[in-house]
Amino acid sequence: MAVANGARHPVAVWVLTRTALLLLVLGVLTYPGPDVTTDVSVIYQGWQEVLRTGTYPRDDITWQYPPGAALVIVAPGLLPGLDYTSAFIVLALLCDLLVLALLLRAERHGTRRRGTWTWVAGVPLLGPTVYARYDLMVTAVAVAALLASARRPAVMGALAGLGALLKVWPLLVLLGTPRGRVTRRCWAAAAVTAVVPALVLAAVMPGALAFLTFQRDRGTEVESLGSLVFHVARHFGWQGEVLFNYGSVEFLGPYVPLVSRLALALSLAALGWLALWRARAKEFDAATVCDAAFAAVLLFTTTSRVISPQYMVWLVGLAAVCLVHRATAMARPAMLVLAATGVTLLEFPVWFSHVVASDPLGITLLVVRNGLLVAATLDACLRLWRRTVTAEPGRGRATGPDARADSPATSR
Repeated sequence: MAVANGARHPVAVWVLTRTALLLLVLGVLTYPGPDVTTDVSVIYQGWQEVLRTGTYPRDDITWQYPPGAALVIVAPGLLPGLDYTSAFIVLALLCDLLVLALLLRAERHGTRRRGTWTWVAGVPLLGPTVYARYDLMVTAVAVAALLASARRPAVMGALAGLGALLKVWPLLVLLGTPRGRVTRRCWAAAAVTAVVPALVLAAVMPGALAFLTFQRDRGTEVESLGSLVFHVARHFGWQGEVLFNYGSVEFLGPYVPLVSRLALALSLAALGWLALWRARAKEFDAATVCDAAFAAVLLFTTTSRVISPQYMVWLVGLAAVCLVHRATAMARPAMLVLAATGVTLLEFPVWFSHVVASDPLGITLLVVRNGLLVAATLDACLRLWRRTVTAEPGRGRATGPDARADSPATSR
């Protein structure tokens, strides 16, 4: 009964906040800025109609997702009695509820429920956008993979592979798996789950791999870290422009390719740092798996040429899983991510016109949001390194009521 009582408050807050989100995304309540549901009602639904003919949208450059994304795009059309947009929102809500249930179960032996509260509070900070993109579904798969890591490495790997089929980045949850048998089982399961279905889909549906070219040709999106150069440069005579390009609002003009290449170089440098960390790390336990995944996704999000608002739900989900573990080093970076998520709601959709115009309000919002992401990234990487590379082995492991969640993955 104590556990049930302890779960009541986050569940009640979840119900209240998600009711508000539903009212916003369904248009019952209005909000400033552009309609965020057009991606679902126009783009996703258009893709669904193409996919149902047995081919991928290979002539549409906005299709930039791995083959498994087709499953998410087609699924709403299979729900009876609902139009496509309403069905998509229902599926998003169910995935949100699934994450809540997984976190409540993971924290059933504790009393603070830090991870659960992070999810309950973090998702509504993103506003209606969170139910109008399929990133919440992908995040649910990544959260499930991390929560399975300690006891079921093969299940973790299979879920990571499934997530990669949907949007690639969930493969990063495998970065912190303990060396040896656990890593071999996780990575092998991920490879089979990701590669075999991808090959089958590529064989039976033309255009399954077209997303690789479309992703390669993307430019610098107006919300990214690199875009700040052009937001400021517009006030000093820079002769570029802002256009809807490759599925997002991007800068086009002089020096944009250079900044895009620099962003790619930063992402490659991040990959190099993660490889170095993996080689040097000495401490691998359940908290390490989650901390490494969080730090890795932070690195690639912050250095990306594109930081779409919905990317923040990835970070909120991974932050929540980190905070399930008492031994996590990510408490402060998680709070920085929550703050950045709240600012993201202001820059999109509320004041997105100011961002596009590069006026003082728009620039300020981006400086604050991206500054918080940079701070969270640097702090997360530093804390991960200190906890796993330079700290004494075994230091910081949990004891007490939450110790079961933090026991080493290598013991199973």
